[in-house]
Amino acid sequence: MKVSYNELQGLCRKAFSGMEFEEGEAADAADMVAWMQCHGLEGLNALGRGLDHLLQEDPNQLTSILYNDGDLAVLDGHGQSVLRSSSLAVELGFAKARARGLAIIKIRRCHNRQLIMGYLSRLAGRGMNVTAFWRNAQMPLTEQVVGFRANSTVPEIRVYAVHEVPEENEPNDGITLVLANHVDLLPAMRSDYHYEVLARQEESELLACRERAFAEGIDVDDALWQRLKTLASRILVESSDASRGGAGAGTNDND
Repeated sequence: MKVSYNELQGLCRKAFSGMEFEEGEAADAADMVAWMQCHGLEGLNALGRGLDHLLQEDPNQLTSILYNDGDLAVLDGHGQSVLRSSSLAVELGFAKARARGLAIIKIRRCHNRQLIMGYLSRLAGRGMNVTAFWRNAQMPLTEQVVGFRANSTVPEIRVYAVHEVPEENEPNDGITLVLANHVDLLPAMRSDYHYEVLARQEESELLACRERAFAEGIDVDDALWQRLKTLASRILVESSDASRGGAGAGTNDND
């Protein structure tokens, strides 16, 4: 089925509210999913793959800072989706890069990492060069690199297969952000280890996808759409004497 951007963003926001996201966080998360979907980056598929895990997360578990100095911060996402764990990280990186010119942010123990791209688009729109990269635990090991130029709301994307894995390779559950306010950061890999390019997407391709999505509508999976509707239905009026008394049909046609 096809839906409009506003329909997709609106239902996602209600679904995230039904998953106990705070109001602002729900709106942000919905924007991230809708942004990816309208740029042909399968935001709904990424959400669908992580939805069961997301439903089991503790909404009160906040991202914590493990290390922080003027140029570098390391944060623990506590195994939560980037939809919950990355807003602090990206804003911290933005503030550091504005003050120092360059900043590196590492988020450990997070998932749904694809969905961070929508947050990074916002930073780029505010004049920041941003590159993010992370590794996926599959064979061969893959590394995804996403680079936004300052004032461009769409990135260049590269996916590499890394065939020779260094012995000190860390668990594949984190993401690294590099932010600079005066230097372009291109999505390229330089490594002594053998690798090959599996996929690449240019800014022009993503812009064309966005134009088609707004003109023709956005394709969504019927089953996932229905599941999001079910989650959205969790939003209920807080139980109270007044709400219980006023719930249901009224006593006349004017209610």
